[in-house]
Amino acid sequence: MDHDEARTRILDAAEKLFYERGIQSVGMDELRTAAGVSLKRLYQCFPAKHDLVEAYLRRRDSRWRAALAEYVDAHADAQADGPAARPLAVFDWLGEWFAEDGFRGCAFLNAYGELGATSERVGCVAREHKEALLGYVAGLVRAVPVAEPELLARQLVLLIDGAIAGAALMGEPSAARQARTAAAALMGAAGSVAG
Repeated sequence: MDHDEARTRILDAAEKLFYERGIQSVGMDELRTAAGVSLKRLYQCFPAKHDLVEAYLRRRDSRWRAALAEYVDAHADAQADGPAARPLAVFDWLGEWFAEDGFRGCAFLNAYGELGATSERVGCVAREHKEALLGYVAGLVRAVPVAEPELLARQLVLLIDGAIAGAALMGEPSAARQARTAAAALMGAAGSVAG
């Protein structure tokens, strides 16, 4: 097995185990076993656990945001509401994500809650993820005729994070739908024709 294949297998195992059980509860030996690599190979790919944690979070960020954007592109373009449908499609995607087996909330807030006080790298990656999400939502909102699009984008991201927390912590399956309704009301109040 070459370095790239080993790295991918380790990251796959880390994503499953870290997201499912938390970072601190998963040891490197367990990761090695789950990935099917030697301990020596694991440490060749990731010299320390914090290197693996950072790589896991960065890869998850990339995949999560790509899946969101792909969904919004595919579903919002099919609706007649034009650009106003795009920010609301984010909440539709959240609803599908919340229904997936193994949904455990926001990996970045989970990691920050576990390690943010002791790991600047985890805090940095978590902040970068949230800033990228805000940038994405702001881009969607700027295409809609609303007053203060930057403010509206921040409000929508708060709804997104609140829906994720509600779905994860409270087992609230309708959190995405409720947040979507609130988002549509905010967009309407800001001058959009959204429904």
